[in-house]
Amino acid sequence: MKKLEEVIDPELYISIVDLGLVYGIAQEGHKVTITMTLTTIGCPLLPIIEKAIQEKVTELDGIDEVFVDLVFDPPWDIERMTERGKA
Repeated sequence: MKKLEEVIDPELYISIVDLGLVYGIAQEGHKVTITMTLTTIGCPLLPIIEKAIQEKVTELDGIDEVFVDLVFDPPWDIERMTERGKA
């Protein structure tokens, strides 16, 4: 989760963690799956965010592969944001 705090939404300039976009993290061996959403369906920034996630998480020892599982259920809303994100 700490590495994901370093991934900044390029439009809102807030980390994806503080935005409440990360729903879950699962590790199986050297592979990590990040379950997340976006603030809106069809957001064109997914490729940029996904690349940043992969770059940050593969900096961790023993992680060779990162998969982003994009979901929209439950849908994102402002209440998912952290207090730091809302500030």
